[in-house]
Amino acid sequence: MPLYITLMKLTEKGVKELQDAPKRIETGIKYMERLGGKLLGFYVTFGEYDYIGIADAPNDEVAMRFLLGLGSAGNVRTTTLKAFTKEQYAEIIKKIP
Repeated sequence: MPLYITLMKLTEKGVKELQDAPKRIETGIKYMERLGGKLLGFYVTFGEYDYIGIADAPNDEVAMRFLLGLGSAGNVRTTTLKAFTKEQYAEIIKKIP
């Protein structure tokens, strides 16, 4: 399955409702699973981003549906990177003429 790395920043609403964050994170994990994806890692960070999530999803459409749902709740803003494993990268490189 495709791999996605999502960088998240809390919004003002997300900061005001910080006590609810653990519950929202668990709800997000269950939502991704219902869509057919899986959260591989979730990290709380300091610096430019507040959270980092690493997930796989069946396709870009499922990932987009998840991210739009996450963003529409108003607690975080996301930047998402589609990632490739080193093995996938090696296969891509082999096909370069």
